[in-house]
Amino acid sequence: MKTIGLIGGMSWESTQFYYQQINRAVRAGLGGLHSAKIAMVSVDFAPIEEFQHAGNWPATAEILSAAAQSLEAAGADFFLICTNTMHKVADSVASSVSIPLLHIADASGRVLQEDGIERVGLLGTGFTMEQSFYKDHISDNFGIEVVVPDTEGRSRVHDIIYQQLCLGDIRDESRAIYLNVIDQLREQGCEAIILGCTEIGMLVKQTDTDVKLYDTTEIHAIEAVNLSLE
Repeated sequence: MKTIGLIGGMSWESTQFYYQQINRAVRAGLGGLHSAKIAMVSVDFAPIEEFQHAGNWPATAEILSAAAQSLEAAGADFFLICTNTMHKVADSVASSVSIPLLHIADASGRVLQEDGIERVGLLGTGFTMEQSFYKDHISDNFGIEVVVPDTEGRSRVHDIIYQQLCLGDIRDESRAIYLNVIDQLREQGCEAIILGCTEIGMLVKQTDTDVKLYDTTEIHAIEAVNLSLE
């Protein structure tokens, strides 16, 4: 079994699901008392969030690069950044260590491609929805068209993530907002929706809608287990 490296804490609300899902999948695969071999660095999210909204991405890359180096020193065979947004600096972080990064958009793109999805809606932070680092990664590498909500929809989705979900605050009215945005994306021809922020799965479940949902937290965690058990 390979050791999985996790850079978590962004936010810890979603990082705990990585830990749970990875260990449950290892137990399901190996049985008995087996659990995953994990090395984790959990960062303080507050300064990272400030750097994000100030546009100081190099400063965020420094924090995550230091975390990746700690994982390598701890014996991780590969590592995950347990957040979609911070894959904006994935190349910088990956280049700071010799162990490979399991990119969250690669993990999601492979599943979408296998399922034959050609046009997909994307929910996430404003950074993930509006900037090219995530959308283009999926489009360029997997040939899938990525559609995002309109300006108002993006703003509401973003604010709920930072003001509620990252604090573990789950509200029915916020779920209704997300489901309305999902319906709008379906009307634009989206065959499925990427839950492209690791906290969104706390709010919206597949049982809430008949539109196919792809939870990046779950997909990322399962691919990590598959790589670990190869």
